[in-house]
Amino acid sequence: MAAAQGKVIITCAVTGSIHTPTMSPYLPITPDEIADAAIAAAEAGASIVHLHARDSKDGRPTQDPELFRKFATKIKAASDVVINFTTGGAPTMSIEERLQPTLKLKPEVASLNMGSMNFGLYEMLGRYKEFKHDWEKPYLAGSDDRIFKNTFKDIAYILESCAENDTRFEIECYDIGHLYVAAHFVDRRLLKPPLFIQSVFGIRGGIGPHPEDVMHMKRTADRLFGEAYHWSVLGAGRNQMFIAAMSAVMGGNVRVGLEDSLWLGRGQLAKSNAEQVAKARRILEELGLSVATPNDARDMLKLKGGRNVAF
Repeated sequence: MAAAQGKVIITCAVTGSIHTPTMSPYLPITPDEIADAAIAAAEAGASIVHLHARDSKDGRPTQDPELFRKFATKIKAASDVVINFTTGGAPTMSIEERLQPTLKLKPEVASLNMGSMNFGLYEMLGRYKEFKHDWEKPYLAGSDDRIFKNTFKDIAYILESCAENDTRFEIECYDIGHLYVAAHFVDRRLLKPPLFIQSVFGIRGGIGPHPEDVMHMKRTADRLFGEAYHWSVLGAGRNQMFIAAMSAVMGGNVRVGLEDSLWLGRGQLAKSNAEQVAKARRILEELGLSVATPNDARDMLKLKGGRNVAF
């Protein structure tokens, strides 16, 4: 489904579990930092903010619902941006742990991974030599023997547990087979259109970032879902803006943010999520497209509205 009337949803992934905090001094860690970063991203043009939480003491990924409540409440008070929680958390967490913030706080949107996969971060050890916290280096090194577990049972458990929440899902697809898994859950009536398909490119273990990969993902989604979905993309690392531009040209939506890439340009660390959002917005507007407001995104994705959450 093409972006409605030329309006493109920008999702900003504010902070996440795929990077360790010492890789950039600009990653938000505490609830206040995460909230402030999300609010600034919304002011720069983000329609949706995708949120993970971190332990304020050492930056370790956590799914403590009370930390999510802290930053979500502050964001909601300051902005009408759509709030999107992770159910991915980190590959080291159980499915029950990963589910808790969405189950208890009932956001408008939550992410949902469509398959188990190798999720290799170990190559970062060749780029970063100093680490602030003891857990970071082993966490990266251990990813060469770690499965990010998202079985059919896990996916059904999340969907069935949240069925009464009226939370819609950002369907994260790291490979072509994940699109078929999404179609399977549509057939089981656990996923209902319009789907919000987030195609992920450039993670070691998933589909690559080549333009042919991007086009193949879009063609397959079009064939499986027709007009019953909205497509968005994220490119990991240096692929971020290139793949965002491809998506926009192809009628899709985009995701940026420090979870997905620490960079603004070649050799230039992004100093904030808002910088990346502003750059994506400039690209879209140069292409003659308009950025969707949060309420545009709510209308496009048929969301329940910011008043109908539990925070």
